[in-house]
Amino acid sequence: MLAKIYSACIQGLISHPVEVQVDVSPGFPSFTIVGLPDTAIQESRERIRAAIRHCGVPFPDTRVTVNLAPADVRKEGPSYDLPIAVGILMAAGRLTIPHPERTMMVGEVSLDGQVRPVTGVLSMAMMAQQQGFINVIVPPGNVVEAALVPAITVLSVSTIISLLQHYSGQHLLSVQVHRPPEPEPISTKEDFTHIKGHQFIKRALEIVAAGGHHIILYGPPGTGKTILAKSILSILPDMTAEEMLSVTQLYSIAGLLSHHQTYVRSRPFRQPHHSASMAAVVGGGRLPRPGEISLAHHGVLYLDELPEFQRAVLEALRQPLEEHTVTVARVEQSITYPAQTIFIGSLNPCPCGYYGDKEKECTCTPLQLAKYHKKLSGPLLDRVDLFCYVPRINFDTLTSQTVTESSAAIRVRVQQALNRQRQRYAGSAMANNATLPNRLINQHCPIDASSKRLLRQAMQTMQLSPRGFHRILRVARTIADLEDSTNITPHHLSEALQYRQFFTMQA
Repeated sequence: MLAKIYSACIQGLISHPVEVQVDVSPGFPSFTIVGLPDTAIQESRERIRAAIRHCGVPFPDTRVTVNLAPADVRKEGPSYDLPIAVGILMAAGRLTIPHPERTMMVGEVSLDGQVRPVTGVLSMAMMAQQQGFINVIVPPGNVVEAALVPAITVLSVSTIISLLQHYSGQHLLSVQVHRPPEPEPISTKEDFTHIKGHQFIKRALEIVAAGGHHIILYGPPGTGKTILAKSILSILPDMTAEEMLSVTQLYSIAGLLSHHQTYVRSRPFRQPHHSASMAAVVGGGRLPRPGEISLAHHGVLYLDELPEFQRAVLEALRQPLEEHTVTVARVEQSITYPAQTIFIGSLNPCPCGYYGDKEKECTCTPLQLAKYHKKLSGPLLDRVDLFCYVPRINFDTLTSQTVTESSAAIRVRVQQALNRQRQRYAGSAMANNATLPNRLINQHCPIDASSKRLLRQAMQTMQLSPRGFHRILRVARTIADLEDSTNITPHHLSEALQYRQFFTMQA
């Protein structure tokens, strides 16, 4: 007897339907799975055999053949355990599912018949909605994630026995009600009002948050670069429902969701160690997975001690920082992950940390300086919008009782600036000023004659590349949005230009 049930496979962020075809026919007892299954699927034969027996149902003592169609697409992971087990029960006449073409199911099966959670369920549920499936059956650990998608019925199955009881009418499976994602309240753990001094850097981070720009902080050790970088989360606005779904998709595929975090509710802040590999930071691997820059989508990627990272890793960031996507090319397939993130890098000016410090002398040789900065190539630095020197804070500033502006007040301005950008770019793929393509800069960043004269002089003095020129205009556009100005003025350009200065390496 032949039975068919539907499951799903993941390719990058996209899910595709998989038809699980099971044939139980007379012959020498065997259990074969075809359709480009990986090792985890091949090993499922023993899990499924034991699980069915623990449910009190004898495993068919005949020839069992399972085909995962389409057969030319590679299938990975244990998510096919449940549909294969159900298909075997259907083909053996032990289970009847009305309209199986409208039901999709995923889940890993343990030896005792328990159904365990799997990765990528949100993408699968989105596909099920688009393909017209009505019922989506998932493990209890994935129901909240799947229920983020409307217009489908999400059923929670904990064991194979409970599925048999559901379709026999003995005990129905629980239905997870659709609930739109809700943002998590912004933490005030790192608030700008708790940071003494550094008003210039706080202003720069406000511009970064409002426009989605990239920034590098440099200065002596212990001056507050890391705490300033972490505090940017306190001025970023709440995530929209679309942003939460987009980031949750990535975290689900990466296997980073748990019963404590069923979906992503706050903007991610990723801080990989400088020993991280290229695949860990950018994405890829033998089985391609999103890297740190994609896991920081709609959030912040912070690389501390920037020159300590491998040069190849830093160079691999050039394309994602420019295009806000990462393409992982393999022989079998090419996968594109989103990477619309705010990049923050921090570093000391030299190995000892005191090059250019007015209070402590640098002990590094010119050779050590050149070697230290060799990893930061010109093309990489050209893709950064703002550079800020983080100086020492004197005693009077550290002990001052003056209350500075809170993150909540700054966040209001950031939200207003983002609202203006969303209005301006409504109906397009652009989300903020950082994603504004070069071909539309003249349209959205018009400048008058006096501003052109200022930029002409800056290009000659600062030796700006065309990319640097366009990045200055984008930053000036953000500064104008923060001030609710329709036009970019020389004042806005002057402020954008002062953030473009980076320290030199001459000893």
